Amino acid sequence: MYSTITPATLAFDADGRPSSPCLDDAPHAGGPVAVLQILQSCHGLPSRWGGREAFTVVESGFGPGLRFLATWSAWRADPARSRRLHFVAIEEHPFSAADLARLHAAWPELDALAAELRGQWPALLPGVHRLSFDGGRVTLDLIFGDPVEALAQLEARADAFHLDRLALAGGEQLARLAAPGATLAAWAVDEGAGQVLQAAGFVVQDVVQEEGVAGHRPVLAGCFAGDAVPPPAVDRRALVIGAGVAGTSVAERLAARGWRVAVIDEADGPGQGASGNKAGVFRPLPSLDDNRLARITRAGFLYGLRHLECLARAGHVPRWEACGVLHLGRDAKQEGKMRAVVDAHQPPADYLRFVSREEAGQLAGWPVAAGGWWFPGGGWIQPPTLCAANLAAGGEAISRRFGQRLARLERSGGEWVAFDPAGAEIARAPVAILANGVGIRALPEAASLPVRPARGQVSHLPAEPGSAPRVVVCRLGYVSPEVDGLRCAGATFIADDEGCELREAEHRENMQKLDFILPGFAAPFDPASLAGRVGFRPASPDRLPMIGAVPAVARAERDTPLGVIPRQPGLYAVSGFGARGLVWASLAGELLASQLNGEPLPLARDLVDAMDPARYLLKPPRPGSAGDE
Repeated sequence: MYSTITPATLAFDADGRPSSPCLDDAPHAGGPVAVLQILQSCHGLPSRWGGREAFTVVESGFGPGLRFLATWSAWRADPARSRRLHFVAIEEHPFSAADLARLHAAWPELDALAAELRGQWPALLPGVHRLSFDGGRVTLDLIFGDPVEALAQLEARADAFHLDRLALAGGEQLARLAAPGATLAAWAVDEGAGQVLQAAGFVVQDVVQEEGVAGHRPVLAGCFAGDAVPPPAVDRRALVIGAGVAGTSVAERLAARGWRVAVIDEADGPGQGASGNKAGVFRPLPSLDDNRLARITRAGFLYGLRHLECLARAGHVPRWEACGVLHLGRDAKQEGKMRAVVDAHQPPADYLRFVSREEAGQLAGWPVAAGGWWFPGGGWIQPPTLCAANLAAGGEAISRRFGQRLARLERSGGEWVAFDPAGAEIARAPVAILANGVGIRALPEAASLPVRPARGQVSHLPAEPGSAPRVVVCRLGYVSPEVDGLRCAGATFIADDEGCELREAEHRENMQKLDFILPGFAAPFDPASLAGRVGFRPASPDRLPMIGAVPAVARAERDTPLGVIPRQPGLYAVSGFGARGLVWASLAGELLASQLNGEPLPLARDLVDAMDPARYLLKPPRPGSAGDE
C-alpha cells in the first residue's frame, strides 16, 4: 500500500542550533569527528574494509546524512579502501533538499560531498532510491518508509549497522542481514536493547561514549557471532544474448562492476529488434492501491532517470527529451479514479499531478476530451541511442559480437558456450543472460518461461518542428512529439502474431487511437500511405518482467519457496517487458548485476520475488493470457 512520505520539519532554537525530532536521537551534535570515532571504536574502520571488493553499511535514521558523508569521506581518504562502498539508509521522514543545505552548512569540511548528495537528492516518494557517486564506486540506497517494514524487505549482507530504537523494533531481521563478523552501533536505545541484539546473534560490547560531545547519549556496540569471511571469488565473465535495451542495460551495469561481457546479437548493431523504434514512452503507471506494477514502474522510472543522467555525465548521451507525459482518462469514470490516486497519495508535483481537461489541452496544444495525469519529468527516449550509450559506457569491458546468430547454448566445463548455426563457437563464459526478446522462446533451457510474442506496429506521421503536441500524450495509445520530422503514433498489441509486414488495418487502428487521444488530429493522414515500423515485444502473462535465474525444472508444488526451486547454473533471464521496456530496462540491469555481484538489491524483496522467472511454476498462467498492455 502506498505510504505518503511526510518530510522532516526543521527549526532552529534561540542559539541558532537546528532542532528536529529526526536529529534528537542521532550523533549529529559532535559532527564528523564524532562519526569517525564511531567508525573506529565500533566498526574497526578504516582497517576492516582494506583490500576488500566491497563493504556494506546499513543504517536507520539517515537524517541530514552526516554518517554517510563522514563514512564516504573516510573511505575516499584511505588508499587501502575497498573497491566499492555500499551504504543503505532507511529514513521515514526525509528532509527536503533545501533543509539539507541549511544543515550541511555546519560541516564545511564535507561541503563538496554534501553538494553532490543534494545534487542527486531524490523525490520524496516511498521505496528504494539508488544513487551513485565517485564514478559508481560509492552507492547510496535511500529507502523512504517505515524502518521496520524496510528492514523486513531489505536484501543485503551488512558488514556494519548504524541503528536507532525504531530499527531495533525489527531486530529479528538483523541476523538475516548480518554478514559474518558484522559490527553494530546503536544509539537512543531502550533498556532492553541489549537483549534484542543478543537474541539476534550479536555479542554486545561495552557502551562507548563519544568524547567531547557534551550531553550526548552513549552508543551501544555489538559484533555478530562468527568470524568475518571474505566473499568467494567470482569469475566476472558473462555472455549477454541480445543487444536491445534489456541486454545492453545488463551489460553496462556488469561492466561498471569490473565484469568482462560479450554481447551477442544477430543484427548489425544495437537496438534493432523490439528496441528499434524512433521514440518510446517513458513514464510510470500509478494505482490507487500502489500494486506491484505501480511500484515497479515507479522504481524503474526514477532509477531510469538517474541512469540517463549518469550516462550524460560520462559523455554518453542518449537521444531523449523530458518533455513531459500527459496520460488522459479514457472516460469520466477513469478520470475520477486518476484524480483519486493523486488526492490519496499526494505525490510531489514535479513527479505527478492531476490536470483538468482545460489544462490538459493547454499542455497538449490541442483540445482534448478529458483530464488526467501529468508527469513533468517523463518524456520520450529513442531506444537505439540508449542501447548505444550503454555499450559506449561499458567501454572495452564489453565485446560486441554483432551479426552472429545464436543457434544453441551448451553447458561445458562450468561455462555456457554459445554456438552459431554452423556449430562454430561464438563466445563462452560462466554466466549467460538471455535478453534476446522473443528469441528466448527458441532456447530449450528457457522452456519454462511463458514468454509470448506481441506484434506492435507503430505509425510514422510527417510533422513540422515545434508543432503540437510537444509532449507525449497517452489515452489507450500514445503519440509522441516531432522527432526528426516524424512523430510516432500507436501502437498495436497482437499476441502470437509473428507477421513482420506493415498492415493498413493496423495503421487504421493507430489513427483511431490517435483521434481518441487528440480529437480531429488524425484527419489529414491516410492509413493506406503511412510509413511505420513493426516490432515484437516479449510479453508476460502477469504484466510484470522476468528477471533472475532460470528454473531448471518444469513444475513445482505451489507452496515451494522460490529460493529452493532448482535453477539452471549460471543462466539468467531478463525478459517479459511487453510495452514497458524503457521504464524497466535500466533498473532490470542494475537488479541483475546486483544479484550476480552479491550486493544489496535496489528493490524490496517482495518486488524482486514478483519478477522471479520461477514464479510461474507456482502459479501457472491462464491459457491465452499475454499481459494487459
